[in-house]
Amino acid sequence: MKKLIVNTIIIFLSFNILNMSMGDISFFDKGLKLYGEKKYDDAKFMFERGIVFNPKDSNSYLYLAKIYNFKKNQEKEEKNLEATLLIDPSNEDAILMLMKISLEKSNFSKVKDLSNTFKKICKKLCNENSEILKTLDNLEPKNDT
Repeated sequence: MKKLIVNTIIIFLSFNILNMSMGDISFFDKGLKLYGEKKYDDAKFMFERGIVFNPKDSNSYLYLAKIYNFKKNQEKEEKNLEATLLIDPSNEDAILMLMKISLEKSNFSKVKDLSNTFKKICKKLCNENSEILKTLDNLEPKNDT
C-alpha cells in the first residue's frame, strides 16, 4: 500500500512538472498575441509567468523590454535587455535597443562597443547600425585642434 501511494505521488509530480515545462511556450505565445493586440499589461504578466517556468527564455525578456520602452520605464527596459543579451548575446533587437538607450544617455563609448558587436552578428537589421552611428557622429564633440 505504501509503495502504491509513493508511486502515485511520483506520477502526479512527474505529470505536473511536464505540464509546467510545456507551459512556458504557451505563456510566451499568449504574451506575444496580447502584445500584438497592444494589451501590454496582460502581455507583461504572461511573459513574466513564462520566465518563472523558463528563466532562460530570452524572447520573454526582450518583449518585457519592449513593453517597458512603451511605458517609458528605461531602467526596467535596460535590465530586461541586459538579461536578453546574457542569454542570447547575438540578439540584434536587444543590441539595437541598448544602443539607442546608450545614445540617449550620451554613453558614446558603450554605443561604439555595442556597434562593434552588432557588426559581427547582424543579419537582418544591419542598416539600423549605420543610422545610429550617423547620429553618434553628429552628437559626439569634435576635437578642433
